[in-house]
Amino acid sequence: MYLAVAGNIGSGKTTLTTLLSKHMGFEPQYEDPGNNPYLFDFYSDMQRWSFNLQVYFLNTRLRQITQISKASKTVILDRTLYEDARIFAPNLHAMGLMAKRDYENYLLLFETVAELIPPPDLLIYLRGSIPALVDQIQQRGREYEDSIRLDYLRRLNERYEAWYESYTLGKKIEVSIDDLNFKENPEDLGKIVNQVKAELFGLFK
Repeated sequence: MYLAVAGNIGSGKTTLTTLLSKHMGFEPQYEDPGNNPYLFDFYSDMQRWSFNLQVYFLNTRLRQITQISKASKTVILDRTLYEDARIFAPNLHAMGLMAKRDYENYLLLFETVAELIPPPDLLIYLRGSIPALVDQIQQRGREYEDSIRLDYLRRLNERYEAWYESYTLGKKIEVSIDDLNFKENPEDLGKIVNQVKAELFGLFK
């Protein structure tokens, strides 16, 4: 079994993944931006590096989920395979930051990969307003995120909303980061834990 946390940049995916792993005994697996060879270049020149970055992410997530399928523990991921193909890549293409041939090539590659791996047993979507996302991005102070534009975040948010509403691959829940401060408030975290248990084990309904 594996769970996956989804959400826009700055929504708190890694934080929630860590907290849920501690409270529910899941094994956490994280996206590691520090070891990404394309991320800094991408934010400096999105048009030049967009295709390279998306292929890198796709390869990384394929390897990650392939390894999970061989494990005996329940794993929780701080990103899904689908966000890149359904949100980030189409957004880059729509903004003129990924060439049509690169975008079409990437989507074909994604569809092939998606057929080989199972969807998460539970998708946890972190929904956040632009002010909430910006606040959390500023708090964590990653240098390569300094150049993120507000219009870029807004476009991503719109695509996240549409993708989550149309997601039918498995069970899903949503968490509002504007309303629940799961990082600092144990009661808010408890509400999320109960939601997860209800979906996975049929409890607290």
